[in-house]
Amino acid sequence: MKSFLKYTLATIVGVMIAGFLMMFLSIGILSSLVSMGEQTVTVKDKTVLMLRLEDEVIERANKNPFNDLDIPGISGARQTGLDEILACIEKAKTDDNIEGIYLNPSTINAGLASVEEIRNALIDFKESGKFIYAYGEALSQKAYYLISVADQVVLNPKGMLELKGLSSQHLFFKNALEKVGVEMQVIRHGKFKAAVEQYMLEEMSPENRLQTEKYTSSLWTQMLADISASRNISVEKLNELADGVTTFRTADYLLSLGLVDSLKYKDQVIDDLKALTGTRENKDVQVVEVKKYAKVPAPTDGKGLARDKIAVIYASGGIDMPGGGVDDIDSEKLSRAIREARRDSSIKAIVLRINSPGGSAYGSEVIWREVKLASDAKPVIASMGDVAASGGYYIAAAADTILADRTTITGSIGIFGVIPNINELMSHKLGITQDVVNTNQHSDILSLTRPLTSFEQGLMQNYIEEGYKTFTSRVAEGRNMTQEAVDEIGQGRVWAAESALEIGLIDQYGGINDAIALAQEMAGLDRYRIKALPEIKDPFEEWLKELSGTARMWVINQELGDAAPVYQQLKQIKQTRGVLARMPFDIRLD
Repeated sequence: MKSFLKYTLATIVGVMIAGFLMMFLSIGILSSLVSMGEQTVTVKDKTVLMLRLEDEVIERANKNPFNDLDIPGISGARQTGLDEILACIEKAKTDDNIEGIYLNPSTINAGLASVEEIRNALIDFKESGKFIYAYGEALSQKAYYLISVADQVVLNPKGMLELKGLSSQHLFFKNALEKVGVEMQVIRHGKFKAAVEQYMLEEMSPENRLQTEKYTSSLWTQMLADISASRNISVEKLNELADGVTTFRTADYLLSLGLVDSLKYKDQVIDDLKALTGTRENKDVQVVEVKKYAKVPAPTDGKGLARDKIAVIYASGGIDMPGGGVDDIDSEKLSRAIREARRDSSIKAIVLRINSPGGSAYGSEVIWREVKLASDAKPVIASMGDVAASGGYYIAAAADTILADRTTITGSIGIFGVIPNINELMSHKLGITQDVVNTNQHSDILSLTRPLTSFEQGLMQNYIEEGYKTFTSRVAEGRNMTQEAVDEIGQGRVWAAESALEIGLIDQYGGINDAIALAQEMAGLDRYRIKALPEIKDPFEEWLKELSGTARMWVINQELGDAAPVYQQLKQIKQTRGVLARMPFDIRLD
């Protein structure tokens, strides 16, 4: 017995010691990885900046050092910040070690407005006189839109190039919900507020189809205009080619149309890059990617650190109430960041960068209040990314000036509420019954197991109407319009930037760099530095958050495949709190 206890105790102690050693070893490895990620990168002479854009492009680069590692349990989703990409292109303009830019995208995982901003940055880069060389093997429509700006567009002799027009596809759950015994009780204001149509109808309403046709056509027109200007091919001809679908055409055919400049294999492309950079034949072309080049210190003017600042405050994701989702906009945290920027005397202007389809009406109001207070104290410029609609427009309304990319989606001024009734699913399908005791007549007003009464529906509708009046009054005040005029262009209708400019929802076209330049001008600054808010969390906190999130999403994607986005949408419905000022749907243009 004594021997058994002795060996058992020795085993326990051994396991504990091994556990401590593994813990310290893990901390050491992770610390080393973090320090490696923070090391400064140097660029050699005759280097080419390469843009693949194969990662997901998000608004703002995070500090998670594990995103690009392929270590099981540690690596996260591969992401690159739009801010990093734009900063690298700008820095490369004046970097004597950078000879030019090599574009090698395939499918770009970014919104159309983000691609437009990168494209505009490349156009600006060309003023330096340096080259932009693009090569593709299977170019998606977005990829071709981007690389059409290059000095040389080269396609593999057996490559593909997609030109087919834009398609906006919508899912409707009405019949599926009826089959499982779920009724979605909808209260809304706005005939164009189509967010709830997927639960009510089997196809798009005439109003929803009209707005979808309008903004999709506007985006496509902007894309074609840019490609036409760069490739010297008429818009009419490009539309003709899209109608005939170029995706499965031969490379020789694409060359004959002038869509590309030449057909070459990769070894020939490398020879071209050697010639452009003056690299000897027996040497490799020096290449640096965005992630590494972002760590190269930007050139200084020798005058030291500027005291004056422009705050760039990022509002990216769905808008939630205080304490909301991890990946969404927590209205309390964002409001705090705006308040801090307002109170900081060294911050002379604020750029509010919005990429959001909206969300909680209450959360939007909380943020709007802080934007309004800030605009009373100093210049506030709203910069709209891919989407700034519904609640995303709500929080922009108080800004002094609103800029949007020409391919931005905005508007959708309206609110709605959805209360599921799962009584039939519970009682008839699953055999689960429920009994209730109330102290008052409507104590269980938001119960999921019974329909709303006519009194409760009226009460909710009045609440929605009041919320809509508040929304339109905020827009009317910010845009110097009457509430009636706002209602005319509101009703939940979605607008592309081209139309938004015509009806006064935005002031001018421009990306985030244009917004920063305008902020500098409005604040009368000669020198300034950027302060990005809210502060990004510690890399270890980000890792712990993404470790659980990545594992969860991996399982979901493995099990559901293409149905995973539908699951995420249903999950979002379940987590919804309060009435919503949100886009009618998640726009996915192919």
